[in-house]
This record gives sequence, structure tokens and C-alpha cells, in this order.
Amino acid sequence: QVQLVESGGGLVQPGGSLRLSCVASETVNSGQVMGWYRQAPGKQRELVASLRSGRDPVYAGFVEGRFTISRDNARNTVYLQMNNLRPEDTAVYYCYAQGLSQRYWGQGTQVTVSS
Repeated sequence: QVQLVESGGGLVQPGGSLRLSCVASETVNSGQVMGWYRQAPGKQRELVASLRSGRDPVYAGFVEGRFTISRDNARNTVYLQMNNLRPEDTAVYYCYAQGLSQRYWGQGTQVTVSS
């Protein structure tokens, strides 16, 4: 089974930036979707961004141009650059990779935006 390990979360002030990384334990087909979800306490998990190599990325409406998803297939890694962070961005962020028959998930990394 594919293992996904996330890093880069932490505490930032409103308006700050973070870059999340997610490394897969084995090669992921570049044609398969990878992306990020997030879940805040008391709220439903929601898609943040997704990307298939060679295609334009897909972003949730709340991103509003603030985030950028990218992939380095040679390093089996997907990134999420987050700028202009808001308190409502506070959540656990989970990366995922779409396999042939199931979706693989990372363990999650906490992002807290607070003054």
C-alpha cells in the first residue's frame, strides 16, 4: 500500500505563508490525481486542490488565488504553497493520491493561523 508522509504545517500569523509537502513511498503514475483536503474541528472535510500532471490544477473557491499546488514526480512529492493565510484556514491538511482502485491518504499536518 502506498504511504504518504506530510510535513510543513505549523503556527503562522494571519497573512503569513506555509509550504506543505507530501512524499509518497513509491512511484505514483504521473497521470493519476494527487491533491489536498482539509478538515477543521466541527466541519466536514473539504477539497483544497488537486492536480494531474500535464493538466491545469483545480482549486476550491475559498482559495481565491492564494494557494498553489505542484508536483515533482521524480521525487514522488506533491506540494501546497499557501500564502495570505486567514484564521479560517486553520485545519488539519491531508494529502491524497488516487490509485488504480482506491485513494491513499496521508496522516495529516496541522495548520493554525492565529495572532
